[in-house]
Amino acid sequence: MKVSVIKTGFFKLDGGAMFGVVPHKMWKKLNPPDDNNMCTWAMRCLLVETGNRKILIDTGFGDKQDAKFRSHFEPHGEDSLLGSIAESGLAAEEITDVFLTHFHFDHVGGAVKYNDKGKLVPTFPNATYWSNQLHYDWSYTPNPRERASFLKENFVPLQESGQLKMLDIEDGVEFLPGFNVEFVYGHTEAMMLPHLKVNGKTIVYCADLLPSVGHIGLPYVMAYDVRPLHTMKEKKQLLERAVEEDYILFFEHDPVTECATVKRNEKGRIVLDKAMTLEEALAVVS
Repeated sequence: MKVSVIKTGFFKLDGGAMFGVVPHKMWKKLNPPDDNNMCTWAMRCLLVETGNRKILIDTGFGDKQDAKFRSHFEPHGEDSLLGSIAESGLAAEEITDVFLTHFHFDHVGGAVKYNDKGKLVPTFPNATYWSNQLHYDWSYTPNPRERASFLKENFVPLQESGQLKMLDIEDGVEFLPGFNVEFVYGHTEAMMLPHLKVNGKTIVYCADLLPSVGHIGLPYVMAYDVRPLHTMKEKKQLLERAVEEDYILFFEHDPVTECATVKRNEKGRIVLDKAMTLEEALAVVS
């Protein structure tokens, strides 16, 4: 199995929303905000190549939203979804699968694009897109808390095209050999976390359960989460397994750090051990 980072740029979100009840004077050291209290975050996707499958995990913000929408989140940077895929040596037509952790716009926005006739179509014409029915239904009729994050133009065209398929929800479902899926429910309903076996080690694509290194501490839970106490429970369970089984955690949103390992400190708390790039992490496990 080969895994590669796909960079799709950066955007901004309110620091208070990203760190929840943690005081400003504490979280600002982790991700310094601008004058409007906005922090910069990455949109870091992953390409998994195994056998004859070329699987993209998440798709970033995309570029089809209007200027008003974009002004709220200030997407920026030189990297783009298709540009990064091209740098990996592939064309959009070669992607066989798109695995969507959940349908919030910064994870699924790049899944759909406008074609030359102004119609919304899947960005990857030959790919099967993957979600689960519980999350699709939740997204299609959103609660007021998440309504602004679930934009139907980002995922309904996938269903209409016939390219969207649903995974059964069960603990530790095997998507492919070496590619298992964990379902979590604190951030949103039935978010899917890939667990990838690479050279005997497990790389966990943390999505929004652990969006950054700064969220390793248990109280550091986003205000966006629909069930924050459940997020704490799920995060605690993942971090305990990460210590016991030496997981490599892959961060989708950390503006600097791609991967990390964790450890228990002298007080028994789980904290950052080593921060590294994916390339460095793979060198360690090879």
